[in-house]
Amino acid sequence: MTSIRTAAARVALATAERLLDPDGISEPSLEGLAGTALLHARLSAVDPVFAQAADQHWAAAALQARQIPATGTGIYSSTAGLAASLILGSQYLPDPSRLAPATGQAVRWLTRHALQLAAADQDRRGAGRPFSSWAGYDLISGPAGIGRVLLAACLAGHHAAEPGLNAMLTTLTVMITSPARRPGWWIPAQPEQPTRLHPSGEAATGMAHGIAGPLAFLAAGHEAGYSTDGQAAAIRTAAAWLVRWRTGGCWPPAITGDELASGIPDPMPGRRDAWCYGAPGISAALALASRALDDDALARASQEAIASLASRPASTWDADGPALCHGHAGVLQCAAGRQPEVTSSAASAVTTAFDATHPFTIPHTGHDAAEDRPGFLTGAAGAALALADHARLPSPAVPARWDCVLLLS
Repeated sequence: MTSIRTAAARVALATAERLLDPDGISEPSLEGLAGTALLHARLSAVDPVFAQAADQHWAAAALQARQIPATGTGIYSSTAGLAASLILGSQYLPDPSRLAPATGQAVRWLTRHALQLAAADQDRRGAGRPFSSWAGYDLISGPAGIGRVLLAACLAGHHAAEPGLNAMLTTLTVMITSPARRPGWWIPAQPEQPTRLHPSGEAATGMAHGIAGPLAFLAAGHEAGYSTDGQAAAIRTAAAWLVRWRTGGCWPPAITGDELASGIPDPMPGRRDAWCYGAPGISAALALASRALDDDALARASQEAIASLASRPASTWDADGPALCHGHAGVLQCAAGRQPEVTSSAASAVTTAFDATHPFTIPHTGHDAAEDRPGFLTGAAGAALALADHARLPSPAVPARWDCVLLLS
């Protein structure tokens, strides 16, 4: 274990050093400069050079965000991603108050954005459209991710975030608890996108685009003392649904409309062993729910799910490459502190992916091809952040850890 931690520290720092220069990183979002800034902020207690780099990357991200039209609605888009990076990353700096004006501006912008999304959701329901889209609820593009960053802002003392946080808690609580013959996160089939969804529609399970994301956010809020009417019931409903549909020791990426109608599992193909979809991310969501509800049965279900990976070598996991989203760094962060065997195997897989001949040292891999990406979710910065935590590189105690943007804390 010690040798793996030593290797993790070496790779994390080597990767961060390759990412010091903001030039050549072309996106302001978490997949670009906002993500590399978060890595440098996390490492600012190791060396002042990283605090300086964080400032430079945030400044470059802000400039790019003004020049590039905003895309998407969630925290992985450009403007919201920069806001999330500032809110979380500034707390790791030696003097967080130095960025208080910029962070406060980010909090106010993200709160206004959350209120707009909540109003649009109310309008949709008022028009008699009960079912949403991924952008209406999920972590990547919807309220679950935005709400979790606003929760982090509240915990850091930014009270201006509370209206937006309450709006996101209410939106997702209503989605889960509203009576309907399908779960509130069910998405009907869309003929214009026949390859995206099952013909009978789907209710997604995973952390990135499924009910595990809203569950993790609502549970984290409840545990921190931020709740709205019906929130505890929503947590229990979503957690029980996930436990009900675990099949063959893991979860398919979604439960189809046909399965919901018949009650009989017929698991669809798709990723089973990653943060985005599958046991690691869903296990983490159930762990948060178990703490929020003080529910031992959910704690056992969570532990069984993450422990299921321990009996198999990392090379056989249904994970792809070293990245956070669908790779071994995501498994590492999901298992941290909960399953030592899985943690060790995942950390070894990420450090082994280090390749100094690549510009960012940890290439993204998918479909048997390597690609150089600097950022958070599918790039080198995210993998280095997971390694930095695993290596226990110094950092201050913070109100909310960086991995709350993955809804892991």
